[in-house]
Amino acid sequence: MAQPRLTSYDRLDGTEVRAVLTYLGERIDTYLPRHPGLRTAVKECGTLVDGLLERRRHAPAQRAAIVWTSRVLIVVVLAVVLVATAFAARDAIANARSLESFEWLPLVESLINDLVFAGIAIWFLLSLADRVVRNDLIRRLHRLRSMAHIIDMHQMSKDPAALLPDMVMGAVAGDDVISPRTMSVRDYALYLDYCSELLSLTSKAAALCAEESTDALVLDTVSEIENLTTGMSRKIWQKISLLQTAERTHHPRS
Repeated sequence: MAQPRLTSYDRLDGTEVRAVLTYLGERIDTYLPRHPGLRTAVKECGTLVDGLLERRRHAPAQRAAIVWTSRVLIVVVLAVVLVATAFAARDAIANARSLESFEWLPLVESLINDLVFAGIAIWFLLSLADRVVRNDLIRRLHRLRSMAHIIDMHQMSKDPAALLPDMVMGAVAGDDVISPRTMSVRDYALYLDYCSELLSLTSKAAALCAEESTDALVLDTVSEIENLTTGMSRKIWQKISLLQTAERTHHPRS
């Protein structure tokens, strides 16, 4: 298993995140081959990162196409407004002598409405590219948030309390308090540690979205996912501390 090496210190590189995910998957295959569920979670997370990398490769061309289309539509809107205003002004000037002063009010109101709606349409088209990028990133971030909860579900089914001496003795005596697990202390520790690492990599995948956009909603969602995965990792390390107690009990110092 070749360990990935960081090659960039200017920004978070998606290829490096993908390399670490691949390395984690190889470690799971080597040390925990009997737990395909965790390996599948790593694979799904890798698929999400691959999608972000694919998006980054095609994002400049897609954004350029959207910007070009929006500018063409802006020109069309301006042309329609100018033509409509020119015809309205021509008709108003032609009928200027026959119109009373109060009859000019509907014409002025109609002109103002046209300008307001044209301004709204132009603003919408100018922000079209940013909103398309934001919606796509938010959709991917929601998928990463769901991925974090799936990983947390994997570790929740692993209860290290079954390895504590009081629990083991109770199970041997026939109590129904808890049933002993078949995993060893080593496998428990590795499984929980790999879950913690996978949560951290999920957070890094979310941070890749922050590299693509400075939109406030995107940044807030990224921060929310980082806080979520940090809280989940904290619970995992509480379980690992229980494993350390169990290991000291099973292997007391002489």
